[in-house]
Amino acid sequence: MFNPFELQKELTQAAMPSGYESRCGSTIAALAGPFCDELFVTPTGNLVCHKKGKGKKLMFCAHMDVIGFMVTYINEKGFVSFTTIGGHNAPALINTKVRFVNGTMGIIRPRRQAELMEKPASAVTVKDLYIDIGACSFEEASAMVKIGDLAMFATSPELIGDGCMMTPYADDLASCCVLLMAMEQIKKSDNDLYFVFTVQEEVGLKGAMTATAAIEPYMGIAIDLCYSGDDICSDMEMPVRLGQGPTIKIKDQSVICSPIAIDHMKKAAEAAGVKYQNEIITAGGTDTAAIMHTGKGAFAGCMSIPGRNIHSPCEIVSLRDMEEGARLLAACAETTL
Repeated sequence: MFNPFELQKELTQAAMPSGYESRCGSTIAALAGPFCDELFVTPTGNLVCHKKGKGKKLMFCAHMDVIGFMVTYINEKGFVSFTTIGGHNAPALINTKVRFVNGTMGIIRPRRQAELMEKPASAVTVKDLYIDIGACSFEEASAMVKIGDLAMFATSPELIGDGCMMTPYADDLASCCVLLMAMEQIKKSDNDLYFVFTVQEEVGLKGAMTATAAIEPYMGIAIDLCYSGDDICSDMEMPVRLGQGPTIKIKDQSVICSPIAIDHMKKAAEAAGVKYQNEIITAGGTDTAAIMHTGKGAFAGCMSIPGRNIHSPCEIVSLRDMEEGARLLAACAETTL
């Protein structure tokens, strides 16, 4: 039986930024294979796992891409300029340790620290930062990294607190873990089930768009992280709390979820005895919007795992929320549409 912490460790080791997800996709495919009738990779790069049924098409989506960094320039002293892939908070990146795909380590530093300290945080951009990889010349640095090379956060999953996990890329690898755990639990369903591990969510929901267009589901449910309202730094008024169960989304900045999808998820949760939280957030979006608005559209909903410090090297989620989220998804899959 899948263990959420061990799964997160395995997927984190395979993680890659948006546009380069195939390594993670291969890892997920090996884990998902026993629980589906067929699996294939779309031209966009989505991994689609199909469990055949005679009923209506029900699609679940969790994105397997993560945020990261890409080398844009190396100066004569060997310092590395970079651009971001996905959403980052530039001031918070200072002193963050990163690892390039080839194993080279580095640390993000400010270019002119004294001058930068006089700027308001909102004015700091990645152009004010660089990566120090320990090189002393262009030639030395060029032997270590190349233009276009990718880097990611250099932290690893750790157990923390009372049943929580601190990890990079809980967004959205923790949701990929939850979807795999749900696949393992499904016993019988009349629905025609599609489990899709999507690409390029962090740069515009692109994988979910092509998946929805190709599959044309009757209903689609995205799985992602949402902000936890108990974060001491949060200024959002929302009732979601870490460790109190997965959420059923009602609305975010990009979508108002379908009442039909919400009702399906709530009925399934209640029948399975899964405690859930209602989610409304005023910022951010998920693959849900792509599911609802692509092609002829579909009844679209979303289940979220509450998280703290989202888009940081040390996101925190509850393992219990992940386990209950898997139970909720399995119940959704087994409930006839």
